[in-house]
Amino acid sequence: MSDHTAQRVKTGRPAGTAPLFNNAAVVASCVGFVLIGALQALYGPAIPAFREEFGLSPSGAGLGLSAHFVGGVTGVLLFDRLFGRLGNRQILASSYVLMAVGAAGVALAPAWPLALAAALLAGLGFGGIDYGLNQLFAIGFGHRSTAMLNILNAHFGIGAILGPMLIGAVGATHYPAVFLGFAVVNLPLLLCLKGVRDRAPELASSAQATAPTGALGRSLASVLGVFIALYVLHVGIEAGVGGWEPTHLETVGFGAGVAATATSVYWLMMTVGRFLVVPIALRFSAQAIITVSCVGMTVCLLLATVPGLAPYAYAGVGLFIAPIFPTGLPWLNKAAPRARRAGAVVIAASMIGGVAAGPVLGKAIEWSGIRAVPLLLCGVSALCLAATLWLIRAIRTH
Repeated sequence: MSDHTAQRVKTGRPAGTAPLFNNAAVVASCVGFVLIGALQALYGPAIPAFREEFGLSPSGAGLGLSAHFVGGVTGVLLFDRLFGRLGNRQILASSYVLMAVGAAGVALAPAWPLALAAALLAGLGFGGIDYGLNQLFAIGFGHRSTAMLNILNAHFGIGAILGPMLIGAVGATHYPAVFLGFAVVNLPLLLCLKGVRDRAPELASSAQATAPTGALGRSLASVLGVFIALYVLHVGIEAGVGGWEPTHLETVGFGAGVAATATSVYWLMMTVGRFLVVPIALRFSAQAIITVSCVGMTVCLLLATVPGLAPYAYAGVGLFIAPIFPTGLPWLNKAAPRARRAGAVVIAASMIGGVAAGPVLGKAIEWSGIRAVPLLLCGVSALCLAATLWLIRAIRTH
């Protein structure tokens, strides 16, 4: 990168301009991420109630989460198109309203097709919040952006832990009350949007920038492609461990209760890891953090092949994988400051990775057996490390 570009990325915002968020808006954004984490996690525990109420097969009931993810990907791409054309407040407000209306629709739908449509609508809002806040946090805090993004995404993990706990406390049959409560809690966040700056200066500058051509354009395309691969692969590991850890632990001799508890600890460690990396992110570069994360994740998955170490190794995977998603976004912005849509593409890719991980890993397990789960994921983690090292070299070169 040129000195001018590097200086523009490092400063985060021009001197003399108002910050993108005031303190109240930062807190509200963290609450918003608790809510989208909870929303994503509500569908799984509600599946028994969906099946009983609407007479569904397991695969039919699972379509609720699939509709949510389809809406999420669509929301990311849609709001990316509107980003810069509409004000930040309008985009975020629309997303909160869509989430609230969609969640209320899931609660009140008299038929399953209407519930799926509502889940899709809630997913649209989910995607808008996920993309909008990640994008704004990535450019809104200067050298603190990596730390702030880890704090923001840690709150997603808090929501993902609280959502199933809430369903478990009230009972799956009372899922309508939980979804309605979720819809209501969204609405007060609209009042805090006045603390969000409506325009980001980086958007204006990127709109004026010319698209790279020739060798630089091909290099940028390669960098974006490898970033996308890194996001798809690491989210596939995240979803793969979360989905298959209990089955693997039971297969190697642990009881169902221990396996379930160990899986909860894995998700908890993901949340803890994002808080722990905050002070580290203020001292070390994003690429250094992601490299260490990939190495640690690979080693832990290798250790998970040893039955006696497996529960502890999976907890280590959660700790090491935690910073990759939020830490990669500021690194991407620095590596490709002229590629305005890069953030939207990698966030959408991460959602696709989460959806694809289940069937792809399931097919691989059919061929190799349950005991091979950590070894398969270890291979994917090694690919993440290879992608990270390639990016470091390519970005340094260009």
